[in-house]
Amino acid sequence: MADSKTSTDAATPATSAAQQGDNIAHALAGAGGGLLSMTLTYPLITLSTRAQVESKRAHSSTYDAVRRIVQREGIAGLYSGLDSALFGISVTNFVYYYWYEWTRAFFERAAIKSSRASSKLTTVESILAGAIAGSATVLITNPIWVVNTRMTARESHSSASSSELPTNSSSKSKKPSTIATVMALFREEGPTALFAGVLPALVLVINPILQYTIFEQMKNALEKRRKVTPRDAFVLGALGKLLATSITYPYITVKSRMHVASKGDPQIGMGESLRKVIREEGWAGLYKGIGPKVTQSVITAAFLFAFKDALYDMSVQFRKKVPAKLPLK
Repeated sequence: MADSKTSTDAATPATSAAQQGDNIAHALAGAGGGLLSMTLTYPLITLSTRAQVESKRAHSSTYDAVRRIVQREGIAGLYSGLDSALFGISVTNFVYYYWYEWTRAFFERAAIKSSRASSKLTTVESILAGAIAGSATVLITNPIWVVNTRMTARESHSSASSSELPTNSSSKSKKPSTIATVMALFREEGPTALFAGVLPALVLVINPILQYTIFEQMKNALEKRRKVTPRDAFVLGALGKLLATSITYPYITVKSRMHVASKGDPQIGMGESLRKVIREEGWAGLYKGIGPKVTQSVITAAFLFAFKDALYDMSVQFRKKVPAKLPLK
């Protein structure tokens, strides 16, 4: 009996260690997939962010926005703030996938203990896993996205405050770095500025909840018939993100505007921000920039799921080979 207990206790840490390693593998694969997908689609993020924060009188088509950015800043202008975005997406995805997989494993263990027919996540469990992972991610990474939004929207903000934009090369000022932007925020507005828009961001946890719940349920249904490939993940990820972003876009707009609000601007809540946009710009104002945003979000999510699955499969193969090569002591 004692021997049985000892062997059980010895097996538990190994199982926990294996699960921990799997969680980290998922987190690293998510971070890597995020880096690759963000790099591919970043110009669309720039266009969407600027469309969200510009005033009504500066509204223009996507083509005109591209032309003005390239004319004023060159092709590099489409990648303004890319460094902070890559750092942000890698941290965001690492945190999100780690906590999502941790929560998933918890629910799966509970399902096995209760002798449930399937250990796959139910719809409610998918929602809870997404809520826990999303909330942790928002609180940890909101400062990164505040800095990124400020950098991306900087030129759009200055163009709204002047009736004529300089186009000659001598008028182009050096763009501040990510560190310089952070220091300016601390100096001018204080550290609390890094948490601007955190309430809308927490509300927007509904976005990944919807996205991952839809993805998980479609994936579970497909796995009953065959193995899910990276190509399948690409399509399922795109469908999940399309629905999630379309539903939550008004809050995405409010969050972007709160991120770029300066200290001198009147401080208003999320509800009042929504009403102000509707009052001044109509309901269409809540969906300003939705074309580039939905396109970017769907493409980014599709590549993210495809890259993540491929990177995770590579990590599994690597971990299988490593123990075989380690010398026995």
